[in-house]
Amino acid sequence: MIIEVAANRPPERFYRGGRSLADLRGEAGVGEYEPEDWVGSMTCVYGEAPVGLTRLPDGRLLKDAIEAEPEWWLGADHVAAYGADAMVLVKLLDAGERLPVHAHPDRAFAKAHFAAPHGKTEAWFLLTGGSLHLGLKQDLTADELAGVLERQDAEEILGLMHEVQVNPGDVVLVPAGVLHAIGGGLFLVELQEPEDFSLMLEWKGYPIDGPKDGHLGIGYDLALQAMERRARTPQEMAELVRPAGYGPSVFPAAADPYFRLGRERVQGEVQVEAGFAVVIVLEGQIEVTDAAGTTALRQGATAVAPHAAGELTLTGDGEVLICRPPAP
Repeated sequence: MIIEVAANRPPERFYRGGRSLADLRGEAGVGEYEPEDWVGSMTCVYGEAPVGLTRLPDGRLLKDAIEAEPEWWLGADHVAAYGADAMVLVKLLDAGERLPVHAHPDRAFAKAHFAAPHGKTEAWFLLTGGSLHLGLKQDLTADELAGVLERQDAEEILGLMHEVQVNPGDVVLVPAGVLHAIGGGLFLVELQEPEDFSLMLEWKGYPIDGPKDGHLGIGYDLALQAMERRARTPQEMAELVRPAGYGPSVFPAAADPYFRLGRERVQGEVQVEAGFAVVIVLEGQIEVTDAAGTTALRQGATAVAPHAAGELTLTGDGEVLICRPPAP
């Protein structure tokens, strides 16, 4: 009943990457601007529907399947709390270059200005090490932030932000509004609220028409209001970035209202509770036994587990991520 899904790489994103995605899955090369694999997606690329939606092996869109049988897929408690909405988007992301500095709106802003039910808080599980930029080191006034936007000076923008060194197995929580940029060479798994809203503070040197598209049509006077202008203290940064460990919930607790990430080292047998999940095999090979039988998954496999699959039994030798929506 667990269903393996194929790669789902939206073309022509705004930054380079994708080689690590192909390597993980053991596939041929990808396009220069295919750095993301959207797994178990009910979400479309902004302005490009239906690009981004996951298609099941039987030809149905996952979104249509869930909307047709929400309790089978998501469970009665989840549907009572959230409706026929998986509440999470999972991506594999391979940054072939540093991403431009940007931020995402929170739920209140997204509801008010995009008529959307979700913002875009996100969190990352690092598969490789390197550096990234996250949050401001000093407070900025609204006029100061507008000036930074106008000048489009990458050195200035990055100099205002915390540069963070990360290692494989670290997790990073990126609250909505916080400015950030994933560093070139980082390969990660991202869990996020299921929207594609990115408000650009930086675009120079990227295939982005910032004045036209960087504010998603709402204008920069408004878009800048979605960006956090206060400094993040070292203590706050330590709460956002940390080693993951193992277990059913490895993100900081502040992520729980948005999504949950389990990490399991399978050596023999591991039990995983019932519930909708996106499963990613990072290494090794495992077998997943559920209410319908047993499915073999090897390194690089991605799959969706419906609530109706029941408790999952993982056997074999490998490392697995279990990506889930918030608890109902």
